[in-house]
Amino acid sequence: MIDVNIIFAILLAVFLIWIIGNILLKPIKLVVKLIYNSIIGLVLLLVINFIGGFFGLTIAINLITVLVAGLLGVPGLGLLVILQYLLG
Repeated sequence: MIDVNIIFAILLAVFLIWIIGNILLKPIKLVVKLIYNSIIGLVLLLVINFIGGFFGLTIAINLITVLVAGLLGVPGLGLLVILQYLLG
C-alpha cells in the first residue's frame, strides 16, 4: 500500500512543476503577443504612409513608432498621426 507521505510528495511535485511551467510560459506568451502586435502595427504604418503620401503626411518607420503602434493599437496609430500632423 502507498504511504500518504508519498502521495502528498507526488501531488506537491506536480503542483510545483505546474507553477514553474506557468511562470516560464507567461513571458514567452507576452513576447509573442508583442511581436504579433508590432507586425500588425508595422503593416498599418505602411498603409498610413501609402495613403498619407497623397496628402503629404508620412510617419517615419522605426522601432519606437512600430512599438507604439503595436502596444497601443489603433489609438497609438491615431496618436502618431496627430503628433506628425502637429509637429511635422
